[in-house]
Amino acid sequence: MSRLSAAVLRALCSQALQNAKTTPTNANIVAEALIAAELDGLTSHGLSRLAAYADQASSGKVDGAAEPCITYETAATVRVDAGHGFAFPAIRHGLGAAIAKIHDGATGACVVGIAHSHHAGVLGHHVERIADAGLIGLGFSNSPAAMAPWGGSAALFGTNPIAFAVPRADNGPIVIDLSLSTVARGKVMVAKQRGEPIPPGWALDAQGQPTTDAEAALAGTMVPMGGAKGGALALMVEIMAAALTGSSYAFEASSFFNADGPPPDIGQSFLLIDPGPLAGPGFGARLETLLTAISDQPGTRLPGLRRRVEREQRITAGIEVDETLLAEIRRRAES
Repeated sequence: MSRLSAAVLRALCSQALQNAKTTPTNANIVAEALIAAELDGLTSHGLSRLAAYADQASSGKVDGAAEPCITYETAATVRVDAGHGFAFPAIRHGLGAAIAKIHDGATGACVVGIAHSHHAGVLGHHVERIADAGLIGLGFSNSPAAMAPWGGSAALFGTNPIAFAVPRADNGPIVIDLSLSTVARGKVMVAKQRGEPIPPGWALDAQGQPTTDAEAALAGTMVPMGGAKGGALALMVEIMAAALTGSSYAFEASSFFNADGPPPDIGQSFLLIDPGPLAGPGFGARLETLLTAISDQPGTRLPGLRRRVEREQRITAGIEVDETLLAEIRRRAES
């Protein structure tokens, strides 16, 4: 393992993406998202994604030069067309417009839809930005088919993350970020890259049998979190992310992991809420009453705290990177 600063890794990733037909602006935004994942210890959404992103930009599966544009808006809605480009610039553009509407007093809540998009990375980072602006955030994203509906055998839903964040007056926001499969599919991809088995209960093979083989898992389906309840939530996300934005459903989307085929064309949506008009000035104090009641119980931990601790540690000490992965990133940055 090698240890490098976030700034050095961010520059390498940006250059690798620029060498793969991505504009400097988009490359910098995507690189920032990958390193943010590494800082939080979420390696399945960090540097391990760079090669796939770059290959897809080179092949045109994702348009590295796309400029997201707002195609429809009202006082309380913003629709952004990602133009089959990377999701991160499009989400940044849409959330910026929505936050401005609320801060300007045009509305107390706003819905953002991102159409014709790509992998959104760590969904929790997007809602954390909303909370950093003093607002409550809720986010949805679908993804290529990896999970069968409960009782079925063919992949129909994505792992379809949901994320939520709420601001706190004197602390970092509470951030809840969860995949609706037992684990994110990216963790299986990382295990395959490392030649490692996966734990039982994560996935089924192509014949619908439980497997600990990462390659067989990627050829099969993920197990939904919470059984039938997880399958129902995955359906909800498909509606909120794809149907609401006019984007592809999971079973219509191409893979995030290779450069073949058409763009994935998936969608995201976000709900931003100003708590003040509904709760009044006492919202923060009431929230802390709840959080204190949780923290006072031994063995409990508020969501998102571990990530922030790890983030601060890596900002100071640097990020550990596998030598083989680092060599690949450097090769792409230098070619």
